[in-house]
Amino acid sequence: MAVLRSVIRGVGAHLPKRIVTNDDLAKIVDTNDSWIQERSGIVCRHIADENELTSDLGAAAAKQALVRAGIDPVDIDLIVCATATPDRTFPATAVRIQSMLGVTKGAAFDVQAVCSGFVYALTVADNFLKLGQSKRALVIGAETFSRILDWSDRSTCVLFGDGAGAVVLEAQPQHGTNDDKGILATRIRSDGRFEDLLYVDGGPGSTKTVGHLRMNGREVFRHAVQKISGVIEETLVETGYAADEIDLYIPHQANKRILDGIAKKLGVAPEKIVMTLDRHGNTSAASIPLALNDAFEAHRVKEGSLILMEAMGGGFTWGAVLARW
Repeated sequence: MAVLRSVIRGVGAHLPKRIVTNDDLAKIVDTNDSWIQERSGIVCRHIADENELTSDLGAAAAKQALVRAGIDPVDIDLIVCATATPDRTFPATAVRIQSMLGVTKGAAFDVQAVCSGFVYALTVADNFLKLGQSKRALVIGAETFSRILDWSDRSTCVLFGDGAGAVVLEAQPQHGTNDDKGILATRIRSDGRFEDLLYVDGGPGSTKTVGHLRMNGREVFRHAVQKISGVIEETLVETGYAADEIDLYIPHQANKRILDGIAKKLGVAPEKIVMTLDRHGNTSAASIPLALNDAFEAHRVKEGSLILMEAMGGGFTWGAVLARW
């Protein structure tokens, strides 16, 4: 029986021009290149200039994705932007991107699930398309995390960067089997008992300030490997695939040790895991689409490739999306 699937038509990305190396950070905080690389795998990251907004990064990534998809912005009827660093408290950054692209129909809104944001946004858009409520969607992950970092805290400021990535989804009829193109399965989870392990210590409803990112790195690492591995296994069970049948794993880029830990737990070959962490740092909701774009440009994603995207973020939130290119 024919079903509607959300097929990925195009991918795009945008990174700020300014690159900050570990040696650059060593000039402003007590750290060094070897310390950062040993604990995270990060070599450098991109940092937005003062006049670059989250919406600017998101719109640039979206434009590239639209061009590659061969779709005119006026044919988009849904925009979902995953971000924890919106331009304003309101309106949604997605609405600003909608205006920048010249889209005047459909709906645009933000999703806030921190580093799991892109997985959440894909899941939300997929449900709209599968139900026939939208035909073509832009799903964007965009962040300017540099705006919420405490640059005197070496345990956090060295880990994050800015950037944006986007995909264009189109509802297309498929056969309803695992051989279909498009999104085959999604899983999202959260557990608010752990919210104080990774959070921002401010907000308009509490301190009336933006606040800074705070993290218990040891506990986040422990939960990340367990929870991400678990949701990957759930997704594989649902679709009947084995871990070694997935062509590419595109994880949230938080820490190389987390990526290595997940690969070991699942028995996945290292060459199947896309890693951009060393060049981008942790870009939160932008990291998965940035990594997907990197794999696309390196010709690692081919027609029919099975890709599994997974993440965990503050909340805790976590999830996975399995799709066929």
